[in-house]
Amino acid sequence: MSQPDAESDHTSARILQILSRNGRIPNQQLAAEIGLSPSACLRRVQELERRGAITGYRAVIHPAARNAGFTAYVTVGLSRHSNEAQQAFERACLAAPQVRECHNITGSIEYLLRVEVRDLEAYRRFHSDVLGAFPQISTITTHVVMNSPKDDRA
Repeated sequence: MSQPDAESDHTSARILQILSRNGRIPNQQLAAEIGLSPSACLRRVQELERRGAITGYRAVIHPAARNAGFTAYVTVGLSRHSNEAQQAFERACLAAPQVRECHNITGSIEYLLRVEVRDLEAYRRFHSDVLGAFPQISTITTHVVMNSPKDDRA
């Protein structure tokens, strides 16, 4: 495979930018915005999918429609820094529907979670029943989201 030229990279970046805002844009409209023919645009999108630059398409659901009006970012420190402890914690997060994101991060703590639940009482139950049940947790710090003036997650 030959190296893409600068114009090709710009076109791919533009396609990704538009699709990240509107994954349901019709190919004809996308092609017009990019300045390609519909067939060339479709080939470019398919190539981005094949290479893994586009990993999927999904609906963005308003938290209220999921009965999730309370969002918190939670930092978690583990008392044991073993691979087994981390894998066990990650499995627990995968099994907890309240955990919408789980990130292993650098610094003085190991994980950053985005938790969405119905309300403060539901969060209290999650905190005690899910996080509190995990024996390797040494610290939990909760940051309650009051407002989100910018959120580019799709």
